[in-house]
Amino acid sequence: MEYYNKVIESVGVRFLKGNNYKIDKSVSVADFSDSENTVILLHQGSLKFSEDGEGVNEGEILFIPAGRKSNVTFGSVTKKTDLTNEAFLDNKRKYLQTISFKDIKSLEEDCITIVNFDAKVFDVVNFFNSLGIPPFVIRFNDRIATVIEDIVKENEQSTPGKERVIKLHTELLVIEIVRHILKNRLFVEELSTNSTYFKDPRLIDMFNYIKKNIGGDLSNKVLAKVANVSEDYVGQYFKMLTSINPQDYIEYQRMEAAVELLRTSKKSIRDIGKEVGYKDTAYFCRRFKMMYGLPAGKMRRRESLINVQ
Repeated sequence: MEYYNKVIESVGVRFLKGNNYKIDKSVSVADFSDSENTVILLHQGSLKFSEDGEGVNEGEILFIPAGRKSNVTFGSVTKKTDLTNEAFLDNKRKYLQTISFKDIKSLEEDCITIVNFDAKVFDVVNFFNSLGIPPFVIRFNDRIATVIEDIVKENEQSTPGKERVIKLHTELLVIEIVRHILKNRLFVEELSTNSTYFKDPRLIDMFNYIKKNIGGDLSNKVLAKVANVSEDYVGQYFKMLTSINPQDYIEYQRMEAAVELLRTSKKSIRDIGKEVGYKDTAYFCRRFKMMYGLPAGKMRRRESLINVQ
């Protein structure tokens, strides 16, 4: 348990967005995913996920780690629209209508709360994604449901200290999710296999170097010098501890950095690609769409629409 205390202490948490939604039209998304961690609290109605159509009960939470994909069906109407994740994101407002928290109690329609957040160890590694755990339902946990509600309630306010309160609530959300996993002994094998790399200081040195030099030379030759191992061994060493090869990890981090620039800057797609290490803009765009399921330009427009809501 002391080990997990150290990991939690090293996790940097950041609230990204959160809204309450009324489900206007039932929709099934074949490959629902996001570049951030997603929690979906079902207030009333129907929410299903996975290929088997596992149901979420009212008051329960569907948790989808960043980068994980799942079939998700919003709404209880038998007749529904089937969409890809890209098509759903492009037309989200046709299916989910933003509402205030006070309206939820008076609605008879299906409604949900969605919160997105970052949780990164050493501000580099996406914690839940790195554990390799699949999307799952958080059942019988009113505390987590209350924390999610508190985040969105605070986000609807215009009061002093709003950002600080949201940050504290989001940190509590992450801690409670980890506690829930440990208490219910969920994903025991994944936790024991995929969390051991946090103990190796040489790997942490590589993580930090990659973050600080995301647009530069991150070849195995360079990483070998950082970790003080041979160039022939560094790829095997990295994969042994993380279950992925270093260049796949680097590409993921570069794309994460690109998403952040799309969200927070007005730089061109070309300039963003170069800043995160891609000299060829066309190649950057192809890899971006392959990873996130939609083009970089659409990602930017989607984020701007969400932030307006």
